[in-house]
Amino acid sequence: MLTPALRDAAYRWIADDPNPGTRAELQALLAAALAGGAPGDAAAAELADRMSGPLRFGTAGLRGPVRAGPSGMNVAVVRRATAGLAAWLSGRGDGGRPVVVGRDARHGSEAFAQAAAEVLAGAGFAVHVLPEPLPTPVLAFAVRRLGAVAGIQITASHNPQADNGYKVYLADGAQLAPPADAEIEAAITAAPGAFSIPTAPARTVLDPVEDYLSRVASLPRGGARGLRIALTPLHGVGGRAAVHALSRAGFTDVHVVGSQAVPDPDFPTVAFPNPEEPGATDALLALAAEVDADLAIALDPDADRCALGVPGPDGTWRMLSGDETGVLLGDHLLRCGGYTDPLVATTVVSSSMLGRIAQAYGARYAETLTGFKWIVRGGPGLVYGYEEALGYCVDPDAVRDKDGIAAAVLAADLLAGLRAHGRALLDRLDELAAAHGVHLTAGVSLRTEPAARDAVVARLGAQPPQGWEIDRPAPDVLRLRRAGERLVIRPSGTEPKLKAYLEVVEPVTDGLDEARARATDRLAALRAEVGDLLQEA
Repeated sequence: MLTPALRDAAYRWIADDPNPGTRAELQALLAAALAGGAPGDAAAAELADRMSGPLRFGTAGLRGPVRAGPSGMNVAVVRRATAGLAAWLSGRGDGGRPVVVGRDARHGSEAFAQAAAEVLAGAGFAVHVLPEPLPTPVLAFAVRRLGAVAGIQITASHNPQADNGYKVYLADGAQLAPPADAEIEAAITAAPGAFSIPTAPARTVLDPVEDYLSRVASLPRGGARGLRIALTPLHGVGGRAAVHALSRAGFTDVHVVGSQAVPDPDFPTVAFPNPEEPGATDALLALAAEVDADLAIALDPDADRCALGVPGPDGTWRMLSGDETGVLLGDHLLRCGGYTDPLVATTVVSSSMLGRIAQAYGARYAETLTGFKWIVRGGPGLVYGYEEALGYCVDPDAVRDKDGIAAAVLAADLLAGLRAHGRALLDRLDELAAAHGVHLTAGVSLRTEPAARDAVVARLGAQPPQGWEIDRPAPDVLRLRRAGERLVIRPSGTEPKLKAYLEVVEPVTDGLDEARARATDRLAALRAEVGDLLQEA
């Protein structure tokens, strides 16, 4: 039912929307709601959902469906968000200084990037716009290279095709983090209607791609280059940059999945453009088997995440988990890097094996909350950070965020060196397990409403299960430990889910196969226990 308050709110938003397309979209929905009847009730419900915003700052910025209204991604929302960011920067004494604006190839990205750039220019900032749809790590690199006070990347990363987003980087080149997010959100709330926000043309084009590629090409530690690679950018913007980066690093035998090579905002060959999702890498692994590749690489659509696929002893291909790749790259960097007092970091929900690897090399180790906004702020001397969700920061001095392209080049370097000695990535994983114990991880999700999931966390925090030691890395995060096992429980930041992250550690005392079998059994038992625990709570 269309209430007077909802009707008036829609009228006000329409009057302030500077974009004819979304203005007409909301006008049509309002007219249908005003007509009444069953179709009118459905339109009123849709209108209420559109007007239920505003979008809130989550993972380093805004993310939501491309549609009209305050709860969607559209030009009006982007203008107000940018006006709030500009006001916050000016309040810190950074007015007039450089800001970089980039975008991916999703629906609306070009218009949203232009809207952000014009608002920043209207506020007096020196705006530098990237010349075309480019990977998110290129934007993060450009912020540090230019000495900008902020960067904005229009992207929804690996979200479904209906979404887009607005990611903010600060002067250190890292993602937006508290308390800046709340302060900027307050400035957005105080911003005028989008139609009233001053704008100006923004014409300065910045092309950092050559410098970025040169930096990434310098990452390999070894001299071996004999490697055949299959690669997919999953219809995103990372394919060309990844092929060029690999080529400059000496890896020229690269085969790209043809049906997924060109940026396409509809992601026609995958149900969900995330390398973690079942089926997303089927075409990649088929190509890898067809060309007899040594390594398969999947980037997510904005190329800040990287997934690796490898052939098993029987020739069957499989994707490595984020934790498997994470410890491989961390070990490679510490073994070959020649650092002075290095720090490596991961999150409280990732494998703890990285800590044991760091100890073996005399390196410092940190565990942070989830997200790269925390990982890259884990402490001085950071040389590497990763999270289990396929994110790897392998060159923090250049890109202070996850970088799928740089991770791909480093993974190729690692495998080429191993192959030169007749070994493979799975062999190296066996060696790490033998040295540090078998570490198995898994995730369990329970779909539930926010109030219910918060109640679960509160109950388990007040009455932890018998036999577990408990602490709170954050107010809404529980970490439980017992001998050789860890359980982390937290609410999802983007979905109505309660998430549990499981780990078991099994020492290798008799044989690796036997230790893996015991660890597998223990993980299955822990998964069942946790499932019951969450349902009971």
